[in-house]
Amino acid sequence: MSLSGLDLNLVLALRALLEERNVTRAGRRVGLSQPAMSAALARLRRHFDDDLLARVGRQYELTALGRALLDRTSTACDLLERVFSSRADFAPGSEEREFTLLTSDYALTVFGAEFARSVHAEAPGVRLRFQRTPSDVTEETATLLSTADGLLMPRGVISGFPAVELFTDRWAFLVAEANDEVGDRLTMDDLARLPWVVYQRAYDAPAARQLSMLGVDPQVEIFVDSFQALPFLIAGTRRIALVQQRLAELLRGVAAVRLMEPPYGAVPLQEALWWHPVHTHDAAHIWLRETASRVGAELAASEPGRIAPVAPR
Repeated sequence: MSLSGLDLNLVLALRALLEERNVTRAGRRVGLSQPAMSAALARLRRHFDDDLLARVGRQYELTALGRALLDRTSTACDLLERVFSSRADFAPGSEEREFTLLTSDYALTVFGAEFARSVHAEAPGVRLRFQRTPSDVTEETATLLSTADGLLMPRGVISGFPAVELFTDRWAFLVAEANDEVGDRLTMDDLARLPWVVYQRAYDAPAARQLSMLGVDPQVEIFVDSFQALPFLIAGTRRIALVQQRLAELLRGVAAVRLMEPPYGAVPLQEALWWHPVHTHDAAHIWLRETASRVGAELAASEPGRIAPVAPR
């Protein structure tokens, strides 16, 4: 369907009607009178060949199509706002703007803190909003990226969107200091025998898929949506966990755990900043990506080294 024949103002009216479920309140929200909003609803009903709002008693309820359009319309409005807020130039020292980045607590801790310091130093009027990456990111990638300025995510989980490389990391294992079932080196038998704590959806991570290819099927005892919680869920137990080495070294000492080398050649982690193509030529977003790339390069200059063997205490 060609957009040239549509009045895009109806998108705003549609969002207000679906969210308010009341013609008068929807009109106030977008600055239209009640008759004008009623006319907009009539046009939308003709376009979709559906009532969208159906009267049930003294109230209106969404039809099945109305419910399906609710999230799509919100996403479309957010994307339109981002399109029309694009600028041909951007002066970081004097501009005011807010950027939203989706991230895990790992990337926020290892990269986000230094990135925020660099942004503040160069653009004090810029605000950063860090939000946790939803667990359905692989199924709803386009929708999520259309409502944010970027996604901090390793290579190998999503594809098909532009990205800039940030830094690499190595994988390591956490075991309790007192876990005498593990010697000073992990073995493949340890990985198959001991219970695991894993982050959210382990099968999305290339490192976890590598384990499956090596014939290890982790006995998962605990799922958690925080990498920083892993040391506390390992200390004093038989459990093990796969963790990024940079984060583990930052958290060293917070819990009684040992950091150990994988007993196989674990694939490295390549962290990247992903974005929706609508942002590609926006001057402000170009500055954001260049700043992220510079901070990532500085971080990448200090590669984590191999972990020395540690015996149980």
